[in-house]
Amino acid sequence: MWSDPGVRGVVLARFVSRVGGEAAFFVGVWGKAAFVLDATPGELAAVMAALGVASLIGASVAGVLVDRFNPRRVVLFGELLFVPVAISLVFANTIGALVITTFLLGLVGTPVFTAVASFAPFLTQDERKLAKINGLIEGASWSAFVVGPAAGAILAGAIGVDAIFVLDAVTSAIGALLILPVRPREMARGKTAGGGLAELRDGFRYTYSHRRLRFYIWLGSSVWLLFGNFSALEPLFYRDVLGTEIETLGWINSIFGLGLILGTWISSRLPASLRNARTLTAIIGLNAVGVLAYVGTDMLSVVTVAAPFWGVIIGIMAPLHRTMIQLNSPDEMVGRIMGVNHVHSEVGHLIPLAIAPSLAGAFGVQQTLLVSGVMVAVVAALFWPAAVQLDRTRGVEVPPPGLPDPADQPKSVGH
Repeated sequence: MWSDPGVRGVVLARFVSRVGGEAAFFVGVWGKAAFVLDATPGELAAVMAALGVASLIGASVAGVLVDRFNPRRVVLFGELLFVPVAISLVFANTIGALVITTFLLGLVGTPVFTAVASFAPFLTQDERKLAKINGLIEGASWSAFVVGPAAGAILAGAIGVDAIFVLDAVTSAIGALLILPVRPREMARGKTAGGGLAELRDGFRYTYSHRRLRFYIWLGSSVWLLFGNFSALEPLFYRDVLGTEIETLGWINSIFGLGLILGTWISSRLPASLRNARTLTAIIGLNAVGVLAYVGTDMLSVVTVAAPFWGVIIGIMAPLHRTMIQLNSPDEMVGRIMGVNHVHSEVGHLIPLAIAPSLAGAFGVQQTLLVSGVMVAVVAALFWPAAVQLDRTRGVEVPPPGLPDPADQPKSVGH
């Protein structure tokens, strides 16, 4: 797969761009809010809510843009727009200013994320290659997860946190140059009257009318409820429970990224018999074990060991989840369906931000994070019977738009 110049260009662009992005989020935005501006749980939640709302808006339009213009154009123009937005974070010296600039960050960054998530089907029609390309793209993201936070930690310690945002701008510009020569394959395009809003509605209508897509997207949303709690509270766990400095956010997340890389490698090599609903459901449930290990103590040594362990779980889960959605999506709607998935992830990410500060105030930061992990296991257990049922009728059928999902149709006795 690496010999394919299109795959190579997308993977390299993803890696370079995300190096700056991961540094900017985990050390830049989080660190500036919690350690430089001394944010309260409510203020940190406000910053994350701004990012979430903007990402929700961006995800809503991104899928339409991908299906209409192809993911290459969306990534190219999105990365170029990202450059001035990243620079604006240098001048955000109050929580209010950080809320505004973080909102802009999510608005221009999310279409790029959705376009990259949609890219694999534009590079191959082969199911086996699709899983491997998703693994390579996800692996590039996770490799950046190792390099980016570490680079952010070094810059924050040596120069200052604002240097991280300059790095983010530079890596986005390089990412745009790398994606420029990529030539995605021509995909079928559906005809939709009524413009962009009608196309957006068609994406939601198709997704919600097909049982397999509903299952995978709703199941994935449960994990984002967990991540939403961590977005609001994880920096405070480091500051108030572990008692560390800002650089520790970068170093531990880099170690976390090593687990993500290993998990992605495992995911890309799963046999076809394990690329199914039950495997995905079980892996999502295992996130609870990762959370309990990661935030179950106040010892940095334990956190350091638990971080890559949890990373392996997420690294297996993320590309498998994406591949299962794409396998059940028609060519002409891949972008919109991935956009619907991203909308769900952002809604799941936003909901905890409204309650996490209050829960942390009442029960404590660490206790709130622990309970959120347990809830993921409960959700996975509730989804298990449906996963078993879907795998009994696993023949991959992708109904064209306008036709019902065969998995939703009643079966006669004996079938």
